[in-house]
Amino acid sequence: MKPERRRGFVETTRDASDSRLQGRTYAIPFEHVWQAALTLTGGGLSRWTRHEADDDEGVILASVTSLTGAVHDIMVRITLDENAQTRVDASAQARKPLTNLGRSSRRLRRFFRALDAALARAARPTTRTQP
Repeated sequence: MKPERRRGFVETTRDASDSRLQGRTYAIPFEHVWQAALTLTGGGLSRWTRHEADDDEGVILASVTSLTGAVHDIMVRITLDENAQTRVDASAQARKPLTNLGRSSRRLRRFFRALDAALARAARPTTRTQP
């Protein structure tokens, strides 16, 4: 039996057929990824609001409000995989699914692009010029 698909709902998985929705596995310590995700969900991304964050469970609950007032509830899950690498998956649910028009997917793709960029910036070595 196939699981029921909910309109306006999208989630990342390791084996998603859409490569843009495969989540991420980072060879970066959990704490660095967690802090980057907290920054993004706590105002680092425009119109995102973080509501809860539990680092023991590795869950961040947030919402995104579009310019038109459409709201999407977001859950980000950060865990360690079987190889002790940091795994990030997320889900998004439109509060009014009939007007979603693919926005849930775009919200997650935007989050992951921003997370990739934030972690890449943090990993770059800083260079100092000699006075």
